[in-house]
Amino acid sequence: MRKRIEISLQDIVSYWERREDESGLAVDWLDANKRCWRCGYKSRLQRCHIVPHSLGGSEAPSNLVLLCHRCHREAPNVADPRFMWIWLRATCVPFYDTYWSILGSFEFERMFGRLPFMSIGLDESQADKVKELLWKEMENATIHFGEGRMNPATIACIFAKVEEILTGKPPKLKCPEWGQQYALKTMGFKITRSDILEDKTS
Repeated sequence: MRKRIEISLQDIVSYWERREDESGLAVDWLDANKRCWRCGYKSRLQRCHIVPHSLGGSEAPSNLVLLCHRCHREAPNVADPRFMWIWLRATCVPFYDTYWSILGSFEFERMFGRLPFMSIGLDESQADKVKELLWKEMENATIHFGEGRMNPATIACIFAKVEEILTGKPPKLKCPEWGQQYALKTMGFKITRSDILEDKTS
């Protein structure tokens, strides 16, 4: 059994703040001992090996970054240390506490072929209503055990439900016609062929 890593979170931060520029990362060095270096959320941080222990990586601060449980699971496990920093910079977002919602938007785009709320005719005066509906629909969703926050697919479905409430119509799915029929019926929507074919050219 491998020994527990004894290096403190602050030792890891202190090592890297002298060697890596924080620009392009999801966290400022000032907050790096309490926020995940990839998603920027406050979380219980894990010491993540840059080069995995199984590939000869050491337990030194030079081979460790601080990630939340979810991001740690997704981190690269390769012998070349450059890829950890490439991954951290390529997947970060510029504002704290927005990463998973942004991934929810990407998931929505994968499901519906567009970003949420962009083509349903909303204006700034409806922002408070949208916010209120988002909070309400979050109460009708849950978090997987052990995750700590909603996953992107859940967030995408919340966006879709809020759009449906605002427009009175289910969002048009990106999948083929038979997939649309199946998915919409599964979600409890009553649909007609014209609902599916509508807006095919847009």
